[in-house]
Amino acid sequence: MTRVDCASTINSKLCDKFSVDRYPMLFWGPPKKFVSGGWVPKQGKSEIIPIESGRTADVLLGWINKQLGSSYGLDDGKYENEHLQTNTSDPGQIAKAIYDVEEATSTAFSIILDHKMIKPETRASLIKFLQLLVAHHPSRRCRKGSADVLVNFDDLCPSSTMLVNNEEAESCSKNGVLENYQICGKEVPRGYWMYCRGSKNDTRGFSCGLWILLHSLSVRVEDGESNMAFRSTCDFIHNFFVCEECRQHFYEMCSSVSTPFKKARDFALWLWRAHNKVNERLIKEEASLGTGDPEFPKAIWPPKQQCSSCYLSPSKTSKENSKIDWDENEVFKFLVSYYGKELVTLYKESEQRGSGQTEKIVAEELVASTNAVVVPVGAALAIAVASCAFGALAYIWRSRQKNRKYKYIYSLKNI
Repeated sequence: MTRVDCASTINSKLCDKFSVDRYPMLFWGPPKKFVSGGWVPKQGKSEIIPIESGRTADVLLGWINKQLGSSYGLDDGKYENEHLQTNTSDPGQIAKAIYDVEEATSTAFSIILDHKMIKPETRASLIKFLQLLVAHHPSRRCRKGSADVLVNFDDLCPSSTMLVNNEEAESCSKNGVLENYQICGKEVPRGYWMYCRGSKNDTRGFSCGLWILLHSLSVRVEDGESNMAFRSTCDFIHNFFVCEECRQHFYEMCSSVSTPFKKARDFALWLWRAHNKVNERLIKEEASLGTGDPEFPKAIWPPKQQCSSCYLSPSKTSKENSKIDWDENEVFKFLVSYYGKELVTLYKESEQRGSGQTEKIVAEELVASTNAVVVPVGAALAIAVASCAFGALAYIWRSRQKNRKYKYIYSLKNI
């Protein structure tokens, strides 16, 4: 079940498409029909049906039961908030996070420009992180966008124009030409988190998407790149993450590493341990301040239901926060699978269906996340309304360039 605010300007075309002229208007139909079609009064046969007699919960539920041949009651709690809980328990949900990774990448780039964070002392760390994105970002369009920025970076943000007194060149800020480059393309949705959507507006979102990006990078690098990836990640967070406390805490964890990484496995496991240390700290903070997401409380990860083989002994997590005995070989295999092939499942499906189906796939995924409203009955499995068409805001880069991953790297070593 999904809702659309037709008072919002961004939804005007969508609401016109469905002839919305009063509040509330309720529609029933297959989700795919909301992506590709619309509704007008007195039209012929249509799989989208307006619900004329659903102004109270009892009446609406009766109408739904009649359509489904079911007998759900308002007291049924089986399906309440199920879509939120499955994000952390269903491994398949991570496939939706590919769009959150794109959004987090675009948001991070916008923050850097908005806050004029490209300075003489931070310029090199941004270049190194862009090189990492060009080679290993899980999204094709972000790899391409990062490469476009990288190959033109000297022209867009020349070091010769950056002043010695730490005042950044205007061209390196949001008002400069660098702002014209979209690091993941122009049509990346903003604010429509899928896997990373919290139950409150101020939880999860960007920080969740950024963590997934870092994990996905860590499982894609080769052994010889592991220490470079580690240093690039640490420098990027230290120089460009706006949360001062978070940045300092991450920097301390980076500084505790005394021996360079020689294996990609070591970097991936270090990042996993670092993430759990952050969660341990936030568990205590959120408990004392009451700032956590009630549907997504911070926890040590992965949970046993996702990776039982990762645990050598029964989990002892409790108020005493006893140590868990991990099988790190199993943890690494889980990380590679979860943030590797499972994360890009939707991209692979779109390739199999053909590039012409790409926007439709993205749109269908947005159906489940944009402006969702949870109802405590099984009827939520069959209802969809017009916000499905938000998928039109997201499309995936279509050009298939097989060797994009490394095309620019070797020519950029001297930047």
